[in-house]
Amino acid sequence: MQSHGFGFYVVVFFAVIVLRYFLVAGISHLLLYRSEPTGAAAIMAPAASSQPPAIGRRPSRRWIGHDIRLSMMSAAIFALATAAMMTAYNHGFTLLYDGTSMRGLLYAAFSYGAVLILQDGYFFATHRLFHHPALFARWHQGHHRSPCPTPWTSFAFDPAEAAVQAVFLVAIVFVVPLHVVTLLAVLTTMSVWAVVNHLGLDRLPGSFPHHWLGRWVIGPQHHSLHHRRHSVHFGLYFTFWDILCGTQDPVYSRELSPRPEPSCPVSPGTS
Repeated sequence: MQSHGFGFYVVVFFAVIVLRYFLVAGISHLLLYRSEPTGAAAIMAPAASSQPPAIGRRPSRRWIGHDIRLSMMSAAIFALATAAMMTAYNHGFTLLYDGTSMRGLLYAAFSYGAVLILQDGYFFATHRLFHHPALFARWHQGHHRSPCPTPWTSFAFDPAEAAVQAVFLVAIVFVVPLHVVTLLAVLTTMSVWAVVNHLGLDRLPGSFPHHWLGRWVIGPQHHSLHHRRHSVHFGLYFTFWDILCGTQDPVYSRELSPRPEPSCPVSPGTS
């Protein structure tokens, strides 16, 4: 790959991250939210109101705007981290590689799965830490400020949390040999998965993803419970760590419901 300066990488990766965010979240919003009937009260919910938007109505523009602003800050932080990673790559400090390699496609597939598993564990540990009362207000409250998550919430991190999550993506290229395409595949998976996890339950078919796969893979029903109850469901991709650490909701563990809950209340606690 051609080498460029740090500033060039910051601008390019910020543009790429923002474009990817608006494409994935925007298309999801257009397909699943724009066609829903709505009233003026649902679009412009009063700031002081404690009532969440009713299912079947568009979420408040105020909350979507908040999520987009946080996402732009997150994009800037991830762009800085990616620029630092690429600068290190240009100086031969990372284990990133491009072009053909003796490792081949089998290793590329294995490394892709391995990084997802490692990232899931890292996300679980840091996410659970951010819900500690001493950290929640400054590190994670921004992500939970919207009464109901939407695709726009998928990248809405407080700056400190965004920095912590970006650290993993930088550090991994120093310890695991990764093809550039494999790293891009991980980043794309993270973006798409985050959007899927924040889709409203009433927007999806009743069978998605509430079959046997839903017991092992995190989807909108699993993650929506986290936005209702802050003490459960901290994973990103898989339910493994929640099951192992006892943070999986017992009702969810016994039987996956094919239907959404009738409301989307704000979670009362942060423990």
